[in-house]
This record gives sequence, structure tokens and C-alpha cells, in this order.
Amino acid sequence: MELPFLTIKQASNLIKQKELSPLELTKSILERIQEKDERLNTYITVLSEKALESAKKAEEEISSGNYLGPLHGIPLGLKDIFVTKDITTTCGSKMLENFIPPYNATVTQKLLDSGAVILGKNNMDEFAMGSSTETSYFGPTANPWDLKRVPGGSSGGSASATAASLCLGSVGTDTGGSIRQPAALCGVVGMKPTYGRVSRFGMIAFASSLDQAGPLTNTVEDTAIILSAISGADPKDSTCLDIPVPDYTQSLKSDLKGLKIGIPKEYFVEGMDKDVEDASKKAISEMENLGAEIVEISLPHTQYAVLTYYIIAPSEASSNLARYDGVKYGFRAEDTQTLREMYFKTRAQGFGDEVKRRIMLGTYALSSGYYDAYYLKAQKVRTLIKNDFDEAFKNVDAIVAPTTPEVAFKIGEKTQDPIKMYLSDVLTIPCNIAGLPGISIPCGYSSNGLPIGIQVLAKPFDEETVIHVAHAYEQNTNWGEKRPEV
Repeated sequence: MELPFLTIKQASNLIKQKELSPLELTKSILERIQEKDERLNTYITVLSEKALESAKKAEEEISSGNYLGPLHGIPLGLKDIFVTKDITTTCGSKMLENFIPPYNATVTQKLLDSGAVILGKNNMDEFAMGSSTETSYFGPTANPWDLKRVPGGSSGGSASATAASLCLGSVGTDTGGSIRQPAALCGVVGMKPTYGRVSRFGMIAFASSLDQAGPLTNTVEDTAIILSAISGADPKDSTCLDIPVPDYTQSLKSDLKGLKIGIPKEYFVEGMDKDVEDASKKAISEMENLGAEIVEISLPHTQYAVLTYYIIAPSEASSNLARYDGVKYGFRAEDTQTLREMYFKTRAQGFGDEVKRRIMLGTYALSSGYYDAYYLKAQKVRTLIKNDFDEAFKNVDAIVAPTTPEVAFKIGEKTQDPIKMYLSDVLTIPCNIAGLPGISIPCGYSSNGLPIGIQVLAKPFDEETVIHVAHAYEQNTNWGEKRPEV
């Protein structure tokens, strides 16, 4: 097998046994990026020299007997939302086009501490606002299964690079589905951990009560490896909980005997693509064959999830993005006479249309006279949605549903209709609102050969069950084995 097509686990075993050189592996992937990424645009910044230096260092450490673990010498991508010391971090925006942070995000640091080689920073929707990676200031990313289609968003660069073997895996972020939705559209595995499982320190904020970092890989086992490395308490993030982090690779079981899986009837939405519905139902019946007890459940407030999200997320974005004013750091408009004019022009020129739209929505929802009617009410509905899940998890161990209502759509197809774009996340948003762990895994292909994903959710901090169910399904099917021909 060609080196870029190895899984993390396969490469890790070979590196540990000193049968594969991290330098050779990194070179082969950098060559592939150079050859393929012009058409895909999965990276904003490629760190060729730094990556080769890291790989050489890893090789020296391993040959001297200082092996750090399964990510040592493994080349990974990193969504350009995580700050990287002395390396440009843009968040897909003109506002941060030339921003070079003086420190590392906790996720960045944990990857470096585990010996991983960071190949570069993956493209993304601007400030993680989008479902298609079309709002990036650095141009859209293409889906490797069909270059005319989107890879999903906002972690589209990470998902597309992983599917196209331009990295062995990547770490993205999920605010309303931004890991799981692109994972489904690109035919890879994408996991959003429980809110508070992975530190948000140094992860550029979009909606602070929803954002969570997680892995995108080609197998569930690879996801478990990265998740074990990036999870855990962090004194720099007060929302990151100090609870033990298990070794997630211990949850990789091959059957589902004794597990009860709930299927929410509300997730088979009207207008769902027939191929997606059929593939999801087949996946559920495969899980039943593996020994799971399948029960229909109801999550009655699901219909309000998108509406709730699009009040809470823009409100928090409006507050978080107030810091980009041309004074402290980032882009500053020129030719301005007054402070007010400088603020006005900086934000008008520095942000793209979608970011401005969400800032305005959020500012309106938080404004005097509207706060109670919108933001406060949305927070109350959020509690109802969370209560639905709490109630369901009294009777089931996991919940399984389609990840997206459709397969990858064409680039430009939804850019003129924000509402249509927002509905791309209709099935992923509830998981974020309730702060649950969720994973998307490949479960089939549409009639025109595009990947379809199914998601597994579990109660807070029960990532083990999510990984158990996903791995058992993956091991007994072969949907994730096919790679796109780029």
C-alpha cells in the first residue's frame, strides 16, 4: 500500500517497529499535497519545512528508544481555527490573514507533545460559519469524490484532506455539525466529543457554549487514538472538565450484544434524500444483526433545534467577534480619519457576508427589548431539547440517525439561500445544543457514488459507547475502505 493511504494505526505500528521512517512518510504526503491540493484547496498553509523537521526529530527520538505513543511521527492536518505559535492562523478570514499567534492552542500543544507531525492548517468556512467551506476568504474546498461539489463545513478542509489522503487525519471543530457533516459528505469518520471533554483554549471562538474540537480520520480506531491524545482537563479553560480520560482504543469491540439503540423518528425528516434514508435504515438493521436491540424513540423538541441554534450561536458570535476591531490585532482598514470610521471600515472590509449576517442576527437577538423574546427563550428551549435526550438515555445506551438529510451538493448551489444552507445541519445541531458526544461514520453511497454517513450519539462523557457502536458497525461493513480517486 502507498504510504499516504495508511491508517494512523497501520503507520504507527510500522513506525514503532522501526519498519517505517516518519520522514519518509511525511515526505510522501507532502509530495501528494503538492500534486493534488491545487484542485482541492484543503490547506490554507502548508508547513513543509517545519513538518520535515518534526518528522526528522521524531525519527531520532524513536531510534534512540524514546517512543511517545501511537501519534509519534504521524503526519496530521489541523483546522486553521487552532492557534499555532509563530505560524499564521487565519480562521479562514481576511480579518486574520496575517495573524501570527505568540502561543499554541491546548489541542495544538497536545498533538505536538504526542509527537505528531503537523503538515499544515486546513481550510475552513470563515470563523467556522458555514456548512460547505464556501465562505472561506481563501476560496472554497472541493469534495474529492466530485470536484464540483462541496466537502461540507465548516471543517471541510480537514474532511477533504483526510478523504483524499493529504494527511492521515486532522482535528476540526464542531459547533452545529462542523465535524460530522463534512465527515459524512466526504466518506470519513468524524467525532464531536462531549462539550467540556477537549479544551477550547486557543481555539478561535465562534459560539463558546457550543464549540468543541474533535478528530477526522479514516477509521474509528484512528479517531479513538487522536481523541485519547487531545482530551483532558485544562486549567486554561474553565469549561473543560477534570474527569478521567479513558484509553478510547479499549472501547473497540466487534459486536453490539446487550446494547439498546434508540432510533428517533423525528430524524427521518421530510424531504430527506431517498438514498440517505435507505442507507441509514440498512445500517440500523446491520446493527440489529450485530446484537443490538433497536427501539423507536421520540425527541419531540427536535423541530425547534435549528431555530434555537440560529439564535444562540449568532448571539455568542456577535459577542466573541466584537474583539476584531482593528485596534488589538488582525486586519485594520487604511485611509480612515476617525476611530469610529476605522472600526466601521475594518469590520466592513475584514468580514465576509456570512459572518456579517450572523453578527447582525446575534446583535439583534441580544439587543435591549429583544433579549427576553429571543435569546432567553432560545436558552429555555435548549433546556427542553437537552431534557428530551436525558429522558431517552434512561431507556437506551445510544441513539443512531442519519448525519445529513442529503449527500454533497454542488458548489454554489445554496450560497444565495442562507436558510437552505442552514438546514444542512438540521440533524447534527441537537447534539451540540445538548452537549453530547457524537460520531459520523460512512454507511453507504448514493446512486451517483457519493458518500453517506450515519451518526451515533450517547449521553455526556460516554464517548466509549459511541466508539464501541461505531467500531462494531465499521468492522462488519466495508463502507469506509473505499478512497476517492483524486
